[in-house]
Amino acid sequence: MQQSNARSRLKSKSDVMDPPEVQTSPGHHRSSPSTVAKPKSKRTKSIIFVIVACVTIALGLFFVCYSILSSRRNRSVSLRYSVIIDGGSSGTRVHVFGYRIESGKPVFDFGEESYGSLKLSPGLSAYADNPEGVSESVMELVEFAKKRVPKGKLKKSDIRLMATAGMRLLELPVQEQILHVTRRVLRSSGFEFREEWASVISGSDEGVYAWVVANHALGSLGGEPLKTTGIVELGGASAQVTFVSSELVPSEFSRSLDYGNVSYNLYTHSFLDFGQDVAQEKLSESLHNLAANSTGEGIVPDPCTPKGYILETNLQKDLPGFLADKGNFTAPLQAAGNFSECRSAAFAMLQEGKGKCTYKHCSIGSIFTPDLQGSFLATENFFHTSKFFGLGEKDWLSEMILAGNRFCGEDWSKLKVKYPTFKDENLLRYCFSSAYIISMLHDSLGVALDDERIKYASKAGKEDIPLDWALGAFILNTATATFDYSGKSRKILDLSNVAKYKI
Repeated sequence: MQQSNARSRLKSKSDVMDPPEVQTSPGHHRSSPSTVAKPKSKRTKSIIFVIVACVTIALGLFFVCYSILSSRRNRSVSLRYSVIIDGGSSGTRVHVFGYRIESGKPVFDFGEESYGSLKLSPGLSAYADNPEGVSESVMELVEFAKKRVPKGKLKKSDIRLMATAGMRLLELPVQEQILHVTRRVLRSSGFEFREEWASVISGSDEGVYAWVVANHALGSLGGEPLKTTGIVELGGASAQVTFVSSELVPSEFSRSLDYGNVSYNLYTHSFLDFGQDVAQEKLSESLHNLAANSTGEGIVPDPCTPKGYILETNLQKDLPGFLADKGNFTAPLQAAGNFSECRSAAFAMLQEGKGKCTYKHCSIGSIFTPDLQGSFLATENFFHTSKFFGLGEKDWLSEMILAGNRFCGEDWSKLKVKYPTFKDENLLRYCFSSAYIISMLHDSLGVALDDERIKYASKAGKEDIPLDWALGAFILNTATATFDYSGKSRKILDLSNVAKYKI
């Protein structure tokens, strides 16, 4: 009996200790506990791995974003600012520059974040009869500049006004009256300003500055002189020609510029009164005078105005009283629209005074001009007229002749339909402009019509830096700003980084 009970207790214990069966779907074998726990372990590890990966990625993105924001903030904090107001003939433009100093050298950036500009019309010279009127325009430009410069940096940011050909055409007392008003505005602007920083610059300075920004943009500033690019500008009141010449240049046309370890001997000259607007006004005035002084019954043609445009025929309003009273003018001025004749009239203007040339050769008037060397960029109105006609970069001078012929010979009514958004005064200029460009570059300066070394442009380089002379002035001013009057750098002793401009 005892054995039987023992056997019974043993069986009962065995029943308790046996593992429970795991039911499986039909056709599957019975699984042990270990085979069930293994997949759970894998899933847990996968989840942990995903979580760790996500956290790592998030931290990485956070670090990258923080680095970018921190870098931008540091760049913003380290930025210095400079402002130049360009007092041009057709308008006044403010340029606001941001730059950094790294290892004692200025680092220029003409992107949207570090450079901004605004132009207002008319130019300073338009206020000759009302100098006080210029204050409103200058104040608006100053306000634009103040919005781009942090308040804490205004007092350490210099502001300069540089007036060009339009002001150079005014009498000196009138120039000074306008400058007096601008200085008053700039003194109270909050920027760093000195009285001498508002001035009328010479045409040669303007040409040199334009040359500097062009070669900075192209990466040739500081390189071999004969591999630099020349500049031909056609402004409203003047035209500038600046390039490195291997010829012996008379001192009045010579400028020496040291940049880096390289010295550049430049030919530069500003042809005052030969800008596009002034030249067209001069031609129009001569035709009006010819018509007014004519006693015949004929017609005085205006070859630079498209046919069909009604010119002023009542000349009395433009004549002195004694002529108007006599009524001895009978020859009307009539739009003739002839490119070839307009080109001839433009060339005659460009050659006036050539008989007085005392140099080896003169290309425009009695002004010495050496043979053009190397490559050139034709800017300002050269560019605007070429873009208006949609000229290609290759053989654009040859295309200019064809485009000018078509435009000048077209009836005014058809031109108005073709260019409905243009004001009359703006549309009228392109007949004269096309003829004047050919007369200046080809007929006067001797540039071949198929010369690929000269291109029209408003920007240059990989970064599309604007070819505005004010940028060149900024580059030279900034390159010398870190050096004290003894010629030693405040930060480094490498004087090769100084840009020296000798007149």
